[in-house]
Amino acid sequence: PARTTSSAADRRARRVLAALGAVALVAVAAFLTLEARGAWDFVLPFRGVKVLALLLVAYAVAVSTVLFQTVTENRILTPSVMGFDALYVALQTGLVFAIGASRLTALDQHLRFVVEVVLMVGCAGLLFRWLFSGTRRSMHLLLLAGIVIGVLLRSVSSFLQRLIDPNEFAVLQDLMFASFNAVDTELLGVSALLVAAASWVAWRERHAYDVLLLGRPAATVLGVDHHRAVRRVLVVVAVLVSVSTALVGPVTFFGLLVAHLAYHLVGSHRHRHVLPAAALVAAITLVGGQAVLEHVLGLDTALSVVVELLGGLVLIGLLLRDGRR
Repeated sequence: PARTTSSAADRRARRVLAALGAVALVAVAAFLTLEARGAWDFVLPFRGVKVLALLLVAYAVAVSTVLFQTVTENRILTPSVMGFDALYVALQTGLVFAIGASRLTALDQHLRFVVEVVLMVGCAGLLFRWLFSGTRRSMHLLLLAGIVIGVLLRSVSSFLQRLIDPNEFAVLQDLMFASFNAVDTELLGVSALLVAAASWVAWRERHAYDVLLLGRPAATVLGVDHHRAVRRVLVVVAVLVSVSTALVGPVTFFGLLVAHLAYHLVGSHRHRHVLPAAALVAAITLVGGQAVLEHVLGLDTALSVVVELLGGLVLIGLLLRDGRR
């Protein structure tokens, strides 16, 4: 009976993945063709590069959120709790304060991107090594440290923002909020390489992630080096979140939204199903939403505002549901 149940769950997951893949293809086709005017040899490459950027960001955010929730054993937490968003805002604020908005925007985009990614990954790596190098390793300590560091960075950013010129603050505001319709396509090459390397490491360990969901004692008994696996996952998460944040800016609730939908649709905890489902849901949300806003509504509103609103509502719903339990 258990084998029959598992087979039925696998068949359901495969059907869901096939359906999500079909919807994602429709969303991509809609983005490429809706309101297309002019020569196709210009329109398709121009929009195609933007689609690749959206797919890259969608994949990075979705996979990083699912993996982070796995190691923290909590469906409500996201990497933003660790202070990634606050670190990005503090980094941009510090650069504007130190060299000015005009010099910052004049910097080589590749150099600036690499510096941002290296700094965010480096800070996360130092935090992980400090938290997991001793004899007492606690995920709760990791989360608490992330919250405290986030509050500290936001306070520093707020203080510096009060000191900079108002005109430069206007430029800084554009950098502080996510913008899916202004992705720097010149950074796709290095971003794709980083995401591919992180994905290769993550996919090799996908079966171990299923065991991590059972908790540290069970994972240890089943032969999984829990601390080593968690450290590896957190480094992968740091790379993925750093790339997506450096590309489009901070997004707080998007990962929570797509991860929750993926678990609900697939009906399985196996990462071989959940990870591609989350990536496909994220792709449908970004590409389909951007197609509607950009080619149907004429960019009357920013997609990040809608996505963050829906993600915030999902978070409130999860908190209320857990509170009743």
